[in-house]
This record gives sequence, structure tokens and C-alpha cells, in this order.
Amino acid sequence: MKTGKRINIGLIGAGRIGRLHAENLTRHIDGARLSAVADVYLKAAEEVAQKFEAPMAVSDYRTLLENPAIDAVAICSATDTHSAIIEEAAAAGKHIFCEKPIDFSLEKIDRALAAVKKAGVKLQIGFNRRFDPNFQKARQLVEDGKVGTPHLLRITSRDPAPPPLEYIKVSGGIFLDMAIHDFDMASFLMQRPVTEIYATGSVLVDPEIGAAGDIDTTAITLRFEGGPIGVIDNSRQAVYGYDQRVEVFGSEGMVAIGNDTPDQHVYSNKEGVHSSLPQYFFLERYNESYIAEMRRFVRCLQQDTPPAVSGKEGRLPVVMGLAAQKSFQENRPVKLAEIDS
Repeated sequence: MKTGKRINIGLIGAGRIGRLHAENLTRHIDGARLSAVADVYLKAAEEVAQKFEAPMAVSDYRTLLENPAIDAVAICSATDTHSAIIEEAAAAGKHIFCEKPIDFSLEKIDRALAAVKKAGVKLQIGFNRRFDPNFQKARQLVEDGKVGTPHLLRITSRDPAPPPLEYIKVSGGIFLDMAIHDFDMASFLMQRPVTEIYATGSVLVDPEIGAAGDIDTTAITLRFEGGPIGVIDNSRQAVYGYDQRVEVFGSEGMVAIGNDTPDQHVYSNKEGVHSSLPQYFFLERYNESYIAEMRRFVRCLQQDTPPAVSGKEGRLPVVMGLAAQKSFQENRPVKLAEIDS
């Protein structure tokens, strides 16, 4: 692809995350053009196309794949459609940005990745938190040896409120939907493989989540190659806002990332010390990271460089999520080799 060429991107899926990417492509990404929007609900596609001035709205995403003017697609549809669309897009010669996870099935993931390799197209997976400047700084400090040999990792990730039950039922469960970001962040920060996972959990927020076959509260222990240990805690409801914190502790020091807040004021009086609550949800907390990840995708197409988050990197958190599921179900530590030999 010619360097500097404007990239025409077709959006597949006009839901919440699709609308976010449509806005970013239109308003924040130089060198990209939102050329078409597809959604099984045509009205949703038409609304997004009209709002962000895309010239085409269709209900069948295959129309985008058949359009020679479209260089790449952004897959933001339901997770159970991702791997199949990746295969079809690759066969059509389209470069691909795909929201996480690629699929819940390793067999389907491997088939999709093989199709991408055969077609020679680029695939970037949407683990946007890697592009957050706070987490990038932590990663750089670890990479530069500033914390010495990493010993302990702590990740806290808590949502302000549970998603709708309809979403819970098709999400793949807390380990493959919510914790999957934290599995990716664990690998990103520690820069070494996880060998074993032990997960425990409960239904403490909403009994309907349990009735739907999931849990809403979990603590997960990770053992990394060479002995370091990680702990992830997740909750579907933190009444004070979107709680996102990380700490990497090592032989020479520690780096910690706190919550982003709308402002940095601290007010003290006789009742106590007060500050603003964390950003309310991921759209506010990670807005800049969503822009940055799509900029990187467009740049890799323009400059013919490797994608920032490869299919292989997108596959690993799914392996970890499946290991956590098995651990929770069987109440024992599970080695990743049991899931992916």
C-alpha cells in the first residue's frame, strides 16, 4: 500500500463501540476515511453513516468486502461473528481491525489467523488499554529495568455497574469479557508468559447474573514463568465509578498507576479530605487510547509496518480466559498448557 495513502475503512457493527470508532475515524484520525457502515439492523447503520458522513449504509457486511474502494474493515460486531468475518475479510483482501476477543474458540481463532496469514493482510486486535499513556509509562519503566526483576503484579478492574443481562448471556462470561483486558495487560506489563492460573469468584452484585450462568466478582492469581505472581480482582459494580489501578513491584522498586479523575483537585476540611470520583466508565477513561490504537492501525497500513497488537497477541488472553474458566469450574490451579498444548 502506497505510503501516505488515505485509508478507506468500512465499519462492521454500529453498536456502542462501533459508534466510538466511527467518531474517531471521522474526527480524530488523519489519513483515514469512514467509507461505509454495515449492521444487521439497517437503521443503526444508517444513523451512524448519517451522523459521521459515511456515503454508504448496508445491512450485509459482505457488501463492504466486495467493494474494491474499501481498503480495510473495523469489526465491531458481536463476538460470535468475529472469526468468521475475519476469514471472509482476509479472503477479500481487506486489512482488518477487530475488537477483542477474536473468538471464544481457539480452533476458530486459529482458522482465522491462518486465513489472515494466507491472504497476506494485516490484522490488529483491539486491546486498547495498551495505548493508554499511563500503562505505556508503566510498561516502559519495567522494560527499562527501573523496578528491577518484577516480583508482583496487582491489577484492579471494576465496572461502575453491570451490563444488561442480555449482554451477560452472550458475553462469554466475566473471564472472557471483562477480565480478558486484564489478562492482556498482565502480559503487556510483565513481558513474560503466564504458566498457571487460579480463579475464584462469587455472585455478590446481582443474583440474576448467577441465574444467567456467570459470576460478578472474581479474584484471579497468575503465576508467571520464572516465579513472579500476579493478582487480578474484578467486580461488575463499583459504586464510586470506573476503578482501574495497576502496580508492578520488583527487586529495585515499584510503579503504580491510579485512577483517572475529571480533575486533580483535593479539598480538605474538618470532615475530611475530598477529591473527584474516578471517570465513570471506559468510554471516558480510555477515550484517548481508542484514538491512539486506531491511529496505529491506519499508520501500519500506510507505512507497511506490523500491527501494534497481532493476532497471536490477541489469542493469548483467550487462552488465559479459558484457563480461568476451567480453574473456577474445577476449583483448582490450571496450567495454560492444559488449554493450549
